[in-house]
Amino acid sequence: MTELSADQARRVILHAQGFIGAEARKGGVHGMLRRLGAVQLDTISVLARSHELVAYARLGAVGRQEVERAYWHNPARSFEYWCHAACILPIEHWPLYSFRRRAFRERRYRWHEVPDHVGELLQQARDAGSLTTTDVGGGKNGGPWWDWSDSKIGLEWLLDIGELVCSRRVGWRRVYEPAERVVPAELLGEELSDEECVVRLAGIAGRALGVATRGDLIDFLRLKGRFAEILDEALLSGAAGLVPVTVGGWPSRGAATKATAGKRAVSGAAAGKGAHAWAAPAALETEARGRHRTALLSPFDSLIWHRGRTERVFGFRYQLELYVPKHKRVHGYFTMPVLAGGRLIGRVDPARDGTTLVARQLSLEPGLTGARWADALRDALWSAADWVGCDSVRVEKADPALAAHLESDVR
Repeated sequence: MTELSADQARRVILHAQGFIGAEARKGGVHGMLRRLGAVQLDTISVLARSHELVAYARLGAVGRQEVERAYWHNPARSFEYWCHAACILPIEHWPLYSFRRRAFRERRYRWHEVPDHVGELLQQARDAGSLTTTDVGGGKNGGPWWDWSDSKIGLEWLLDIGELVCSRRVGWRRVYEPAERVVPAELLGEELSDEECVVRLAGIAGRALGVATRGDLIDFLRLKGRFAEILDEALLSGAAGLVPVTVGGWPSRGAATKATAGKRAVSGAAAGKGAHAWAAPAALETEARGRHRTALLSPFDSLIWHRGRTERVFGFRYQLELYVPKHKRVHGYFTMPVLAGGRLIGRVDPARDGTTLVARQLSLEPGLTGARWADALRDALWSAADWVGCDSVRVEKADPALAAHLESDVR
């Protein structure tokens, strides 16, 4: 079994995620999506929307319209569906989510009861070629945000079961199209078993994460019940294409699969011991070389999706505080971690005031010094400002030890 130090594992992870080396820029946004396997969507926009921030963090100042075109292309090169959350996924991954579409169809329930007129909605979409919620009377009943109209519920369920597809958005509204209009015929006709879906997705998640515990893979794909059991078998048999590794300094609690805790011993994992983590062989064979990216990270970036993993890999405790009452927030509404030198060195709560990027709060991690890291924070802020079209940076509040080292152009 391969043994890695915590630093080695961190470098493998950063390389897999596209934060080390120039080769991570190959293929632009389209190539990045395929390396990551999934890019999470979110409605919140502070500096930019999360799916734009993910591309910016890895590729630098790529134009925001270029990012959008790469995701929402005609013909479709990607589609929206449920992976870790609502995500942009490569169109060639369409068959891999057959298991989830079947599960939704069998359940016939989401957060709401499915209305009786879904067949009429589907026919309306086929007749029109595409629909938005506006075309069917709106998305809400007039109450809270979760109080969806029956038509919205119907369209979302048709998307869940694969009859409709969202491969583009207009003004952040989903455009629903019949699957046969969007998904290439060879992909639409490929119906995989549950086992085939989970096994192949496990490999994709493992390669995207670099080094991952079983829990990390579960979190990436949001698997539970029988599907989690399929994952366990795929890991132990080697079918997922991942190999067991141990990482010095990572806690072992919860790392073993249910299967490895039993009598079986496969792929070198002894009974009762289990593999500490899993990695793609190619990730272990390729040395992570090149410059580290310095960037602000979206709270929904796959590098930090799993908060326990973020603390395990980087020693960085992170909570998104936008749902925390204002008087209880410690770091701010939309705090973005700052990546530099392969570490998460601090956090910034950003905002915009006209053409000024405002750091409402800026802080370094405990134990780090402003003399060493102030320039990296400054570069991260100015790079982000340039990208979103700001011509100045203002820091409203900073750690005292950090403020003394900030240059005048970010005060």
